[in-house]
Amino acid sequence: MMGPRAWLVAGLMLGLSQGMAQNTDQSTGQSINGEPNRLERILSAGQVRVCIWPEYYGITYRDPRTQSLSGIDYDMAQALAADLGVELELIESSFAELIPDIEQDRCDVAMFAIGITPEREKHLRFTEPHLASDIYAVTTKANRRINSWEDIDRDGVLVAVAKGTLHEPIMRRRLQQARLKVFDTPFAREQEVRSGRADVFMTDYPYGKRMLDTVDWARLIAPEGGFHITPYAYALKPGDDAWHARMQEFVQSIKQDGRLAVAAEKNGLSLLLVGDVDDQDSDERSFVTIDPPND
Repeated sequence: MMGPRAWLVAGLMLGLSQGMAQNTDQSTGQSINGEPNRLERILSAGQVRVCIWPEYYGITYRDPRTQSLSGIDYDMAQALAADLGVELELIESSFAELIPDIEQDRCDVAMFAIGITPEREKHLRFTEPHLASDIYAVTTKANRRINSWEDIDRDGVLVAVAKGTLHEPIMRRRLQQARLKVFDTPFAREQEVRSGRADVFMTDYPYGKRMLDTVDWARLIAPEGGFHITPYAYALKPGDDAWHARMQEFVQSIKQDGRLAVAAEKNGLSLLLVGDVDDQDSDERSFVTIDPPND
């Protein structure tokens, strides 16, 4: 029997596959609503445009010293281009600009571990998930107000989130006593906490790991028993079924042939992996609450 979290992934994948089958002319691969076939355009141009956010540690991250990129989804973007036999063009984006960048056709697919949320599903079409993470809080080592997850939602506590991230709508719904403040950038959110003007900022495991690995003032607070686990996937513009089907095929292939697992291990994210729906044990492992690394 699959657990409730495995059913979450199963239901999501079933909906994705049904939507693809209903809107695709299987004889031509062309979208029956008349929209152009993006896959054909990519192959004809010899180039796939991939939106990335180069500040996402372990996902797509630019080293400030060397300016080189690394991360699981940077590796997978290269794998996608190789599978298609085309060149890779990276387009810098962010969570705040994600939806406009996809809607305005700045890129063919966004590949930076995008959380599947109801708000985003109104504008984007997702592949099946490949990663999942709970929400974590980052505070300072000097903060004596926040010692555990239970200390966050209390009167007088200021919680910071970055605009456009999945944490913004979730914390708006979940906080009852603490005050929420939204900042335009992740950096501004971090500065508020470091300065003491905010008590914590909310993030996920990869970004929390970045804080512990790169600064000496941060302390990671993990939820006890899980708070709000979100599956992560790649995002496309709705309507082009042939391109969506090809991206689905790509995600399934990197899971099955081990490329995703290798990239996850290299970037310290193996515990975030989401397996196939039929791989029930893998699904259950993907949704465990992850203890923060030792600092």
